[in-house]
Order: sequence, then C-alpha cells, then structure tokens
Amino acid sequence: MIPTWCLAFLLPTALASMYSDPHCSSGRSAITHLFEWTWSDIAKECERFLGPYGYCGVQISPPNENRVVTNPRRPWWERYQPVSYKLQTRSGSEQDLKDMVSRCNKAGVRIYADTVINHMTGVGGTGQGTAGSSYDANQLKYPGVPYGPTDFNDNSNCHTGDMQIHNYNNPEEVRNCRLVGLADLKAGKDYVRSEIEGYLNHLVDIGIAGFRVDAAKHMWPGDLTAIFGSVKNLRSDVFGGGKKPFVFQEVIDMGGEPIKGDQYLGSGRVTNFIFGAKLAQVFRKQNAMKYLSNWGSAWGMLKSDDSVVFIDNHDNQRGHGGGGGVLTHFEPRPYKLATAFMLAHPYGFPRVMSSYNFNQANTDQGPPQNGDMSTKPVTINGMVCGNGWTCEHRWRQMYNMVAFRNIAGYSGLSNWWSGSDYQIAFSRGNKALIAFNLEGYDLSKSLNTGLPSGSYCDVISGNLENGGCTGKTIDVDGSGHASIHISSSDKDPMVAIHVGAKKGSSPKRVG
Repeated sequence: MIPTWCLAFLLPTALASMYSDPHCSSGRSAITHLFEWTWSDIAKECERFLGPYGYCGVQISPPNENRVVTNPRRPWWERYQPVSYKLQTRSGSEQDLKDMVSRCNKAGVRIYADTVINHMTGVGGTGQGTAGSSYDANQLKYPGVPYGPTDFNDNSNCHTGDMQIHNYNNPEEVRNCRLVGLADLKAGKDYVRSEIEGYLNHLVDIGIAGFRVDAAKHMWPGDLTAIFGSVKNLRSDVFGGGKKPFVFQEVIDMGGEPIKGDQYLGSGRVTNFIFGAKLAQVFRKQNAMKYLSNWGSAWGMLKSDDSVVFIDNHDNQRGHGGGGGVLTHFEPRPYKLATAFMLAHPYGFPRVMSSYNFNQANTDQGPPQNGDMSTKPVTINGMVCGNGWTCEHRWRQMYNMVAFRNIAGYSGLSNWWSGSDYQIAFSRGNKALIAFNLEGYDLSKSLNTGLPSGSYCDVISGNLENGGCTGKTIDVDGSGHASIHISSSDKDPMVAIHVGAKKGSSPKRVG
C-alpha cells in the first residue's frame, strides 16, 4: 500500500498553469543549464550527448543583446543587462541560435531561453551592446529597441529617494524600484509590453520551447500574465498544435517576505529556492535525512507541478540571488548525493547545473575566455570537458540519475525505509530503487526494492556496458528484495538501480 503522503505525486495538479508543461520529448524528464555556452557548442552537445543520454532540454543564457563590460573583464552578469532584443551575444548570432534550436529539437532536446524583461542596463553611463547598438543609461535611452525615459518606472511609482530597493517587505517597492541600480521597465505600459511580447514571439518563431523569467519577483504578476497571454503558441511543426510555451519564473521566496511564489502561478511554474537550501542542510548532516519521508509541499514548498527544482544555480553558486549555504560542484561528494536525491524523488521538475570553473574569491568572473575576450569552446575528452568548463551534467552520477528518473516515469514513491538518521532508501514503483548512507558506519540490509527479480547494475558506481556492469551488481530475488551494502567510506555512499540497467540487456535511458 502506498502511504497517503505519496498520493500527491500520482495525481495531476488540476490547477496547474497552462504554461507549466515543459514539452519534453516522450520519456524525458529533466533539463540542464549550460551556463554561458555558445550556441554552436550547445548544438553539438544536443546531438552527441544530451539527446542520447536522455536529457529533456537546455536552459540557455540570455540570447538578446547585452551591455559589454570590460572592467571587470566580461563578467557573467553582463548578460543580465539588456541593451536591445536583437539576438546577438557572445554566445553567437541569430543564425547560430536558429541552427542550434533546430538541431537540438531534431535531437529531441528542448531549448528554454533565459529572458531578462524586468529591466535594461544599470543606470548611468553610455556604451555599446554586443550587437553594436548604442545606449545612454544617463538619459534612459535604448535606441536598439527603442526605449526612452517614459518607458521606465520613476519617482511617480517608486517612492524611495534614490529609486533603489531597500525594503523587501514592501511589494510595491520591490516591483517598481530599481534592482541593484538596473533601469526598471514599466511593464504595465502597453508599448513596453508590446516590445517584450515581440521579443518572446521572435524566440517562439525560432522554435524555442519556453522561457525562464529572470527577476520575476520584481515584476507585477498581472503584467507577466498579460505579456504571456499575448505570446504565440509554440510551433506546431515541432510541438503539435495549441501548445503554450513553458514558463518558469525566478521568484526567490524563502518564506519570510510578503511576495510569495504562488502569486505567480497564473503565468507558469516558479523556481523553488527552498528546495536546494533544505537539501544542502540534509546532505551536510545538519538535518536528519530520515525527515525527507514527507519531502515536498509539507516542507513549505509549492506543489510539485508548480515547481522547478535545483540544487544550485548560476547566481547562488556565487553567493548571489538567494545564495548562501547551497551545495555546488566545489563540494562534489554531498553535491552528487543531493542531485541524485533530486532526480530520484518525484517532486518538481528538475534542472541540473552545468558550470564553468571560477575563482570563488572572484564571483564576477566570466566564462573561459580567449585573449580577445571571446568565449572559449567546450572541449570534450571522453566524458570530461576541458578549457575550464565543469560540465556537471556529464558526471556519471548525474546523467545516470537523469535516466533513472526517465525510467521511473510517473511511478509513485514507495517502500520508504530509514534505518537511522542518515540511512534511507525508497523505490519508484516497480521501476527503480535508490539508497543512501551518510552515517559513519556501513549500511548492510536486505531491502524491498519493488523490482522484478534479476541482476541490476548500480548506476552510481558504473554503467551497463556490453550486457555487464562496470560498477557494483545488485541481485534482486523473487520477492523483490536485495542485499544492499554501502560503505561509509565509499566515494559516493549511495546505490541506484532501475529496470533500464539490467544485466544482460541493452541500456535504456528514456522512459
């Protein structure tokens, strides 16, 4: 019998937004964020890796023209200071973008654009953008759109003396004033909305499947509902008829402010920042793992169908937006454990971060660069990336758990077991099982896996290759039980098996 707390994962959310479907190709269920990759490198990655290894899609960096910042030297955050909606950035040209979207869609991999529609550049100064458009941020003039001073919020609706946000307990201030000095667009104005809608519709025409909305917390929910209500349906030749874009909105809601994530559900899902913060506490052994038995909305989070979940993102891995205390690739052991839990558990729609290496003392540092400040290509050697790219999405523990999630499909969570504070296991119906041991002693236990009898490859320690296991083999008997052993000293103190990695068969990565 499935516990009542599991039933929420088996039932569709009746009130889920029309923008909550990520439009994954059949049998796929997780995306990755290829942060600051070029469009040509993403196209190649879709074809050689993401498609074959079962990823649903890619969140890309903002595709529109941005401010060029040379001091500091081409930082990552310049991508979040728009100059126009022309599709030219250091990631590539509009033609490069079109080629990438087409090739990725053909590989069964969807593309989601990071969209910056709350603001333009920082106020003050003049310059050029990545497409050559000039701007004058002293006078709030952006001729590449064009926007002028009357298209921005001013002291008629932002009532702080310096136009900056100071009080996050005042929703009007948070939504009408300037986020860290960025020129705040008047998204309630018809003209501004029409320019934003034109940009989003241009991306839909190219074949993009949806949008991350940067800084959505700083926009009025009604403005976002109006904007997305005027965005076209997705291309029917790619997605079928009548499909709305997938929308997931950045709303940092840790529970202590009046602006709540659920205020934005009319225009899509919301990025769940509580998720990664709470799991970091568990996998750093600051909160017992056994309490994850009711993981989900009982922890003060949104419903599963309303959430995009992640362990870290490009901001908080640097201690920025919603940062502080999250796990990142700089702590690989607990990071892999937490990511595996995210991908094994049915709650939310998961996003795997894919980073580049940076000096933690220099959180401005942009992507790996050539001498002319252009972005270095991602080099591949086997499963490993070079040229300064981290590529967590290519770590075995990550891509094999993406397959685990795909194979588990809509199967509910069952056979929950906790042997101590930091030893747990659970299955996903009769499709998959995962077990963790964070104790200072070994786990040795016969557990009910729920799986059919047979020999399975542990997809954490190895792969199914040529019919055999390159890592541990776990035998399931006729009653569905298996002897699970996890040493406290294992590099990755967890095991995971699923019916797509059964000894003597061909590996299956898509549900």
